Amino acid sequence: MEAKHKSIWIMVARIAALIFVIAITVTLYIFRNQVQQLQALGFPGIFLVSVLANATLILPVPGVIFTAAMGAIFNPFWVAIAAGTGAAVGEMTGYLAGFSGQAVIDKKEWYDRIENWMRSYGDMTIFVLAFIPNPLFDIGGMAAGALKMPWWRFYFWCALGKILKMLMFAYGGAALMHWFGMGA
Repeated sequence: MEAKHKSIWIMVARIAALIFVIAITVTLYIFRNQVQQLQALGFPGIFLVSVLANATLILPVPGVIFTAAMGAIFNPFWVAIAAGTGAAVGEMTGYLAGFSGQAVIDKKEWYDRIENWMRSYGDMTIFVLAFIPNPLFDIGGMAAGALKMPWWRFYFWCALGKILKMLMFAYGGAALMHWFGMGA
């Protein structure tokens, strides 16, 4: 009887996670223009924009472009920390979608390939997908959630990869603006 009760709660948690992910994705897509106004808040604004830019599933929001621009205005190191940790928080939506057990995307060849990578090299798969700018990270997050990777491990490797990627974009934006004589 106790196992049946536990499985009901797991199913409820999975459905709630899927509804949460869908609601965030739709809301962010509808209000994508207003999100850019958060840059006036400095580092907390950078964190929030990065959370929101990475909280969408499949619908792209150009968070790295924003990070590059903010790297030219603020200290690029702290921009990368704020943007990378925010991006990792936002990527939890893909993880939760996978955890929900519901198919958000058709399980095609790419999903199968990434899921196999997750089974063989879980932590490094998340790190590499988070570090390399690519549209496949959502699929990796969904696979991690579906395979029940502990959320804290997913977040750690995702944050590490995102911070390193954001370091490149923030310093790249600062260097580009400095080269054009427009940097801080």
